[in-house]
Amino acid sequence: MNPRRKKRLTIIVSILIGLSVVAALVLYALSQNIDLFYTPTEVHQGKKDTGIKPKVGQRIRVGGLVVAGTVKRDSESLKVQFKLVDTGPMITVKYDGILPDLFREGQGIVANGELISPTVLEASEVLAKHDENYMPKEIAEAVGEHHEKPSYSKEQMKNN
Repeated sequence: MNPRRKKRLTIIVSILIGLSVVAALVLYALSQNIDLFYTPTEVHQGKKDTGIKPKVGQRIRVGGLVVAGTVKRDSESLKVQFKLVDTGPMITVKYDGILPDLFREGQGIVANGELISPTVLEASEVLAKHDENYMPKEIAEAVGEHHEKPSYSKEQMKNN
């Protein structure tokens, strides 16, 4: 092999190794920022098909219905705590911020955040469904027949 070919081969191999390292770093960074979707039951028991449970410290999205009577607001700050349920066990969501206008007990929501214990999510964002007919596909499938649309009196509707 002549010196010119050897030099070209060295350059090409160096470029390929560099591209491989960059691709690996990008994939690693992306995997750290993925928020996986779970229901409260899946947080407790793991995914049905794979059995994978979220780990404490992992960023996840949890969707379910706000359990009536569990919303607790701190009177001196924007901190709020509530429980989420689908068809099985509940998880507790802690959030420090302004809740969406559509947030209510019995309402379907999605909370993005970090799992701080096996059944407690420290939410960084809370999203509420935008009307009474819409529910994210994953939540609708998980809740299934057990979902009952909350009924409000005219007086409650005026107050909300």
